[in-house]
Amino acid sequence: MASIAVIGAGYVGLTSAAGLASLGHDVICADIDQARIDQLNAGSIPIHELGMDELVNEQLRAGRLRFVLGAAQASQHCDFHFLCLPTPPGADGAADLQFLLTAVSQIAGVLPDDSILVNKSTVPVGTADLVMAAVNRDDIRVVSNPEFLREGTAIEDFLHPDRVVVGGDDGTAVARVAALYESLDTIVMTTDAKSSELIKYASNAYLATKLTFVNEMAEVCEQLGADIDDVMLGMGQDRRIGTSYLRPGPGWGGSCFPKDTEALVHIAAQADVEFEFLRSVISLNHRHIKRVADKAVALLNGDVSGKRIAVWGLTFKAGTDDLRDSPSLAVSQLLQTAGANLCAYDPAVSAAPAALPDIELASDPIDAARGAVCLLVLTEWDDFAKVDLSAVKAAMALPNVVDARNMLDRAELDRLGFTHVGVGR
Repeated sequence: MASIAVIGAGYVGLTSAAGLASLGHDVICADIDQARIDQLNAGSIPIHELGMDELVNEQLRAGRLRFVLGAAQASQHCDFHFLCLPTPPGADGAADLQFLLTAVSQIAGVLPDDSILVNKSTVPVGTADLVMAAVNRDDIRVVSNPEFLREGTAIEDFLHPDRVVVGGDDGTAVARVAALYESLDTIVMTTDAKSSELIKYASNAYLATKLTFVNEMAEVCEQLGADIDDVMLGMGQDRRIGTSYLRPGPGWGGSCFPKDTEALVHIAAQADVEFEFLRSVISLNHRHIKRVADKAVALLNGDVSGKRIAVWGLTFKAGTDDLRDSPSLAVSQLLQTAGANLCAYDPAVSAAPAALPDIELASDPIDAARGAVCLLVLTEWDDFAKVDLSAVKAAMALPNVVDARNMLDRAELDRLGFTHVGVGR
């Protein structure tokens, strides 16, 4: 059993702390928010994530997990120090490392001898060297261990990962961090620090590219009268391609893809590589977000001003309460800017998002549709596919639907007399 400090009790930090404790390690998780620490020590989880409540409370009861205020208070007792701090994009798209380096400066003087710092945050190539310089101690080693957590399935992803990547320039330190995961049934890949740091960016950029490719193909399907679902099903059967991330939608967003693709473009530019391909992926994603809003405008004869529009889903994906860079919010903002009056329902959102202060929130999907002249399905919550469409039609002023997730039963929509459009159909 290892003694581990996790610095940061946000999404990645909380998942990592609970996950490492479940592997049998003694974990102290630190944050700068006293209210959040008190909440977590009481077993109350501040984020919407499947299985998180159960896992955190299980580890609290087992005595393998506790939460403290301040990075120094956690790190003075531990041998491994996982840095799980936010790295938001700066004005130029580069990752901002101020939170990470501030935390490092807070713990540098209290780290036990021969400690290992582990970069869990998504950080630019060369950050391991920056952290080493910030610590300025010959006995400390820095290792990169990027996270590959999907919101909504983070616990499952931590406990049953496709791979664990550990990178560093000190073989002993790399081996010690890799050993923390030895009870997992997965591949533990070891490499150098720079390659490890780049693997996370490359992975997210490729997944974003797949999603944009599908939306590009969806537009082709619409023009040619083909069905994107069948095209992607046939394409995905090729083992070289696979079926994951081959579903069309209203564009991609969230806490990772937008900032990581922009950061990788910046990293490449610093190395005198333009990376025009990835620049195009980012640009096309913005276009596909606008295309969804344009579908609603077209259904309403080119004018949404003063018209009531229902929105199902505000989070960037189902299974989370995360609104960061949500394509649903982006689509809604476009419609609101055009003068539409929006009413939305999302099972994980209880207050109007800051990006949409004038939006009305409904208590359920039918309530959101009441009096609307158009309904947009923007987040793929499973319950939306089960809503009684006859009740939806009865509630609406006009039965227009933009199904940006292709979730609703097209035959039933036709039978009930809806005017509807999807993506790639």
